[in-house]
Amino acid sequence: MSADEKTQAKGEQVKGKAKEAAGRVVGNERLTAEGRADQAKGDAREAKEKVKDVFKH
Repeated sequence: MSADEKTQAKGEQVKGKAKEAAGRVVGNERLTAEGRADQAKGDAREAKEKVKDVFKH
């Protein structure tokens, strides 16, 4: 996994967790859902990079 892609994946996951938490605190379901979506994007990016790494070796 390239360091840049790994960093972006982790960044999306962290951003998503923060959005989800903020949405819960203020009772904003849309913000909570956006946070979950951001986390899912980060998870998908991370999984894609792991698959690429497997096939490189």
